[in-house]
Amino acid sequence: MDFTEVTNPNLSENSVVGQPNSALIWRLGIEQEVSRTLNEILILAELGSDNYENTQTFFSQFLDNLDIRTTDPDIRDTQNEIARVARMAEFGLETVGPNDPNYTSAQEAEFNYFLGLSRLFAAMYFSMLPEETLGVPVASNDNYASAITSFDAAIALNALPEYHLAKARANYYLGNKSEAVNSATAALNLSSDFSRTARFDEQEEPSNTLESALYERATFDDFQPLPTLDFLDPKYSFLTVDEDTPVNYLKAEEALLILAEANLVDNNLSDAKQNLLDLINLVNERPTQTVNESGETRGNQANAVADAIRPSNSNVVVNGRSGLVLDRGRAEDTALVIPSVSGTSLTAAAVNAMTIGDDALELLYRTRQEVFIAEGIRFVDMGIKLVINENEILQNENISDGDAGTVPVIPSFIDAVKDNLDAFTYDMGNNTASTMIDLNAILVQNKSASEVLPFH
Repeated sequence: MDFTEVTNPNLSENSVVGQPNSALIWRLGIEQEVSRTLNEILILAELGSDNYENTQTFFSQFLDNLDIRTTDPDIRDTQNEIARVARMAEFGLETVGPNDPNYTSAQEAEFNYFLGLSRLFAAMYFSMLPEETLGVPVASNDNYASAITSFDAAIALNALPEYHLAKARANYYLGNKSEAVNSATAALNLSSDFSRTARFDEQEEPSNTLESALYERATFDDFQPLPTLDFLDPKYSFLTVDEDTPVNYLKAEEALLILAEANLVDNNLSDAKQNLLDLINLVNERPTQTVNESGETRGNQANAVADAIRPSNSNVVVNGRSGLVLDRGRAEDTALVIPSVSGTSLTAAAVNAMTIGDDALELLYRTRQEVFIAEGIRFVDMGIKLVINENEILQNENISDGDAGTVPVIPSFIDAVKDNLDAFTYDMGNNTASTMIDLNAILVQNKSASEVLPFH
């Protein structure tokens, strides 16, 4: 028996190519692959940032202390998922779409968008990745450029706000301020409250892996947020057995934050304030999720190790600020309302009090951290890059161990504090907590570094 020969007609290429509405079906398949890709990306990116501490290592063994290895199977799977999205998008553009009698320009636009999205993810999370199977590694800036080309192709066919925002993000991280502003503005002109979501299915798969880490594994408490972010946790929680919590991976908030940062850099304080006031209004209009946290102990059980105990009552003041910690773990605390798309501690009073300078940038980056929590953005804002995986190194003759792309990129000012990214002190008796470092201040202090604050 030849196990390499496909004998099931439902699994052959001919069962897809040339069939009516095959492009629609193929697009839905790529959507599912994007969800799988985000499952891989978000676990690593959120652990590698200062957003969460990994208390169980159930989901990752290394990233919490920025231990980035070519042998890490999670990094391998992340690279492979990004490549699958690209291959599927290319197959849609080259084969499935042109042979579908019902092929539309909107479907072609989606295939271009997905190809651009794969290049965007490659650039955001890796310093170098091949764009072709066993190809020459491509630098992140070139992957960003390839992403922009694909997004332009999508926009030409069917302009959607998320296409413009994806292009804006690529230009943002390239440091192309005027191009990022133009694309962010174009996105908002089409819709002031859009969001592109990756959907998950609790029964049929893929389920939302980060949701399991944040909520469904309950008292295992796998991912615990920094106390300054407690009010945003869990961003993802159980919906139904048929639908797991979606991830809003491109949303209008990002466009407003890009515009605000550009205006601050240009010393246009009034417009930057208006951008942030618009952001507050948008965040306040976003949906929330009522979450049962009666079983969430934050490590405060009777036999807990002292340094594992975390703030879990609303009287706690963190870094001199109140309102950041919620009441958890008691029977009466079963109905906490948590932002499910975006949340922030930013207030209109804080915006109106802003002046041009580093304090304003720190406030903006604190807001970026809050709005994008559990979306994989903070990791990129920190300037960190993952490595090409060992399988690729061994099989691809264009890559050798030690080459660019096989060595992690960690800015020196991040490396110096990596052991304290999630660290804080907590005085239970006085209801006070303090983070060991202020990473937003560190990022702004190093704004001239090439890895961070791309508009500087």
